[in-house]
Amino acid sequence: MNIIFATYIALGFSILFICTALSYKFNLLDLPNDRKLHKDPTAYTGGIGISFIYLLSLKLFNFENSDNFSLIISSSFLIALVGFIDDKFLLNVGGKLSLQILPIFYLIFIENIKLNHIGDYGYFKLNLESFSAPFTLICVLFLINAFNYFDGMDGSLSLTTISVVAILYFLIPDINNKTFLIIILIPIFIFLCFNFSIFNLPKLFLGDGGSLLLGFLISFLLIYYANQKIVHPILLAWSVVIFVYEFLSLNIQRIINKKNPFKSGLDHLHHRLFEKTNSIFLTNFYLIIINICLFFIGFLAFKFINPLGSLIIFIFLFILFYYLRKNYLK
Repeated sequence: MNIIFATYIALGFSILFICTALSYKFNLLDLPNDRKLHKDPTAYTGGIGISFIYLLSLKLFNFENSDNFSLIISSSFLIALVGFIDDKFLLNVGGKLSLQILPIFYLIFIENIKLNHIGDYGYFKLNLESFSAPFTLICVLFLINAFNYFDGMDGSLSLTTISVVAILYFLIPDINNKTFLIIILIPIFIFLCFNFSIFNLPKLFLGDGGSLLLGFLISFLLIYYANQKIVHPILLAWSVVIFVYEFLSLNIQRIINKKNPFKSGLDHLHHRLFEKTNSIFLTNFYLIIINICLFFIGFLAFKFINPLGSLIIFIFLFILFYYLRKNYLK
């Protein structure tokens, strides 16, 4: 197994290096502008490169429940391709969402990977029944685009995603699922070496392909863990709490201010934190700490109160987050 992991890491570096070289050769570059922090044209093929690494993992590793994992990983390549097309041709909102729906629709309606319930809370159980498929579609689109909101600064989405996977690793009891999470993590760590030019590697961005890919993978992993009753749905919601809170808060505030919620801007959480800290390191540190601390509040409420108490605290803390976000990170 150690040899397989070493091979996986070596091939991962090779794939991302090739993707980066091809990007600079064929001008697949993210150009600087007034709403971006980088100053030089930078390759944006990190996401499509990571998706190739994940496809490679299907050949290198064997998992229990491999059919579900294989379907999720194979379909994730399609969503990364959608993001790559968006980066290249700058699709409008309608075109982008239409293409996003295709691989999501396939997993939900053809392969029947959909959320069946959202938890037993003692006094009531939230079964979705006939509403399962449309609810899953809405939730996946929501979370994918919430991940996309975090991709605006070196390491912001990657490191926050790592915090999510670390939380899931903490929650999940069996070794096979833990191993799968490690397989998911390794390419993200490799990407960070390129993103921060560690070892003098050429600089690389995730691009929309990467943000959609990570959001898609996490979304369907959460659905799988909920349906298999591996982790209670409210704890799964707490694992991505910062993405949920930020996406809702920002869009509510934009609507109140009569701004287009689909238009790119400098009002995202990582932008506001960077304005306060003037430090990429501190901004990323705060994003990770916020997500982990909020999760542990929810986890402790789940353990020492009950699932319903954890759900109520989830809603209450969103209201608090929105208030603080609105008044102190203007």
